[in-house]
This record gives sequence, structure tokens and C-alpha cells, in this order.
Amino acid sequence: MSKSVKRRDFITSGLVAQNRRAGFDYQIDAKYVAGLELVGTEVKSLRLGHANINDAYGVVKGDELYISNMYIAEYANRGYESHVEKRDRKLLLTRKEINSIIASLSRKGTTLVAIRLYFNDKGRAKLEIGLGTGKKLYDKRETMKQRDWNRDKQRIMAAH
Repeated sequence: MSKSVKRRDFITSGLVAQNRRAGFDYQIDAKYVAGLELVGTEVKSLRLGHANINDAYGVVKGDELYISNMYIAEYANRGYESHVEKRDRKLLLTRKEINSIIASLSRKGTTLVAIRLYFNDKGRAKLEIGLGTGKKLYDKRETMKQRDWNRDKQRIMAAH
């Protein structure tokens, strides 16, 4: 049986999913905001917040960009039509942005990572993506030291 979904449960604008590890695992050089080519049940499932972009990455097919490995759960109240949970979804960007990203991805070690998925003020699903290079272990340690120092600095400033 499908559970009852109320109108107040839907996300009309705001954050749906976030990839918190992206900033820790990658040095993000450039950020872009892309639209997504979705089917109806995917949008309804996103409005309920049923998405995971932690393992999502960008791929080039021909002269188009797609986001791969992004999970959007099946919509519980679907009728006869449904969607595949992990399929490649087309990213909607300008031709200039696409060409720039494809040129950047041709360099060794560069990856297109999903950072956050949200609905904008107009109610459209948007995906913030970033061009990044993978961090080494010593880079991650440096990030942790910097974060700890900032936290200690805030405590010191708050005490005075």
C-alpha cells in the first residue's frame, strides 16, 4: 500500500539534497547551476525530499553533459508510470558552459561533482555542480586543521 501524502509535505522551494563530502574530498575550482531533465514521478519524489546525490558525478556523452549515479527514489503514489531510480539525467546548461566544462574535464584528474540539489524560487529543480580535483590525504588533513583552528578562534573570540 502507498502511504498518504499531504500537500504540506511537498518541498516547493529550498534544499532537497546536499553532498557534504564534496568539499572535503575535492578541491572545487568552479561552480555551475544546471537544470535537470526529469520525468513527472521524479519531480514528485524530489518534492518529498527522496534523493541522494552523494555518489553523483558528471559524464560527457557526445556533446552533452549528464549526471550519473544520482538516486531519486520511486514515487510511492505512482500510477502505471514510474522511473528508473539511478539513471543518467541530462544537465541543462548553456552551450558556452557545456563547452567550458567539457574542456576542463579533458584534463587529467578533473571531475564534475554534484554539490547540492534544490528547488529555486520558481519551483524548478536545480543542481549545483562543481569542477574539482581530488584531494590527497595530506590535503584533507590540512582542511581538518584549518577547520579546527577556525572553530577554536571562534571560541576565543566569543569568550572575550
